[in-house]
Amino acid sequence: MVDTVSSLAARVHELLVAHLANSAAGSGPDASSVMGVVLGAPRRVDVVAGLQDIVGRAAALGPDGWWLAAAAHGNLGELALARGQADLAVLHLEAAVAAGFNDCVALHLPFFQPLHREPRFRALYERMRITQGDLDEFLWLHREMQTAARDAQTAAVDNIGRLDTGVSLLPQAPMPTREPDTPGVLITRIDLAALQSAIQQAAVRAEFQRSSGNTSLSLIDGTWDQPRAGLDAWHADELEERRRRAAEARAFVERPGAGSTLGPCPPLGSIRYPAV
Repeated sequence: MVDTVSSLAARVHELLVAHLANSAAGSGPDASSVMGVVLGAPRRVDVVAGLQDIVGRAAALGPDGWWLAAAAHGNLGELALARGQADLAVLHLEAAVAAGFNDCVALHLPFFQPLHREPRFRALYERMRITQGDLDEFLWLHREMQTAARDAQTAAVDNIGRLDTGVSLLPQAPMPTREPDTPGVLITRIDLAALQSAIQQAAVRAEFQRSSGNTSLSLIDGTWDQPRAGLDAWHADELEERRRRAAEARAFVERPGAGSTLGPCPPLGSIRYPAV
């Protein structure tokens, strides 16, 4: 099969979803990071080997594939730093920036802050260029990652003890459709899309387990509370509709007058990681 930008982007998405499923609570680089959320049963996927493979295959596509190599290097850098390999992390981040990575918001994560004192890290940060329009979207993408993770935790708590057999999905905000000024935005869109996919997959698994368990109870247990189950179903539908409307309302809106001229990223340490 011949590699294309679309096929390799789908492979990066798949690898990140697998990594999220492999992550354990608190074992990711930071609680607010896309790599730090627990989302289901572990899967035996060698994410590092997969991302290393993406680097070579994306480079073979020429300039059109550079941003995918940047995506792989960026995630390899994050994984290396999580293992305490700071020098290797900087090497991957240098390669990512050279290939088009420019998510200055991500590099303000608390996870990356120990590197802020490193001269090589500071140098690679200063090489990045961004537009105001892309910076606005980066801020939105990272805020949405936090919101999606928070909503998933809230929904899991809301579903505890439900007696109905319905299945509630977890609505997600739509991905921005603007044409980005730099390809680095595409990398963070994949990060968000992977988080959304992993969250929804985990939600579906949990919901089907709960639903099937309640179905069994309704068939074999004469004490099953059918009126309570009906009330739970109504309440769950109401919550899901609220979440759907809230997700739609969070859609990214391009700010009128946001500049499209490339310039330096905001000074290192000047961006407060977006809170929800």
